[in-house]
Amino acid sequence: MSSLSRRLGWTLVGISLLLHVFTVYCFARQPDRFAAFTVMPIWLWGGSGLLLSSVAFYFLRASLSLVMTGVWAVTLLVGADEARVLANFGKSPPLPGLADAYEGDAVIRAITLNSAFFTFGNPAADLAAWQPDIVLLQDVLPDQVRQIADVLYGGRGDYRVHQSNGVITRWKIQREVRNPSQRDQQVTVLLPRGIEIEVVNVHLATAATDLRLWRKSAWSHHRSNRAIRQKELSLTQQILEQTTAFPNTPTLFGGDFNSPASDIVHRQLARDFVDAFATAGTGWGDTFQRRFPVLRIDHLYATRHLTAVRCRAVTTRHSDHRMVVADFLMK
Repeated sequence: MSSLSRRLGWTLVGISLLLHVFTVYCFARQPDRFAAFTVMPIWLWGGSGLLLSSVAFYFLRASLSLVMTGVWAVTLLVGADEARVLANFGKSPPLPGLADAYEGDAVIRAITLNSAFFTFGNPAADLAAWQPDIVLLQDVLPDQVRQIADVLYGGRGDYRVHQSNGVITRWKIQREVRNPSQRDQQVTVLLPRGIEIEVVNVHLATAATDLRLWRKSAWSHHRSNRAIRQKELSLTQQILEQTTAFPNTPTLFGGDFNSPASDIVHRQLARDFVDAFATAGTGWGDTFQRRFPVLRIDHLYATRHLTAVRCRAVTTRHSDHRMVVADFLMK
């Protein structure tokens, strides 16, 4: 092997190593200045690193290229959100129809869906197939919420609308708290057993989509865009804490976060909430874009009073998002 080939091989391995260090740092620490880097899934960067190390081995037989390939493989297995379902091996997914009891106890079935203002049609029939107890809707008009509620519960359910968000339930809504400055809403739902749960429906600021990373403006835009979502979520959490006996109140917290599951915005919920899909999810959990889902931006969280026992993302032709279906056991 020529000295040029050896140098090229070592160069490729070195670039792969530097990319690995930078990727692990960015996804672990989530610095705001690198928000444009972490908005894309870790496996995209991991695939690039694997390609570099694989080329170094296959064509140049570079030393340590196999080690670097193994390091990337382990990193993706541990760090990729899509790999979380491996920990849920053997768990059953929710199935269409009335939710089955879990170990003899009734469950609460919740769904969140960005309905895209019915641009792709009315998703009511797709939602009704799952017979949910609570539905969180984003990008929806008041009349559209009513249409879905009528299909789901035949006029016997209850619903509330705030800006372009809507909450629908088969039970009674006791109270609504509106955030006048943004789309997020909070309602108190009375269950048949006389138990109240808080339901928070969020739709955080639309994500930045400029991927021209060679431009400084793209990095600045992603950084400021993330900051907006962090502030919105913080305000929603403050309202929840000020209007309830939180964290002692059973709370379901979900919607369209416009942030991938690895984004730091979700860490704001980590103290009090558990991600339903991380706990009980099965299958491919990414929710956007429907035809080729590569990001999990639609989520259902719950406090310790509600344990997720089943969860999955389900495709509907009537939205550009997939909907998240989860069954919760009330403690």
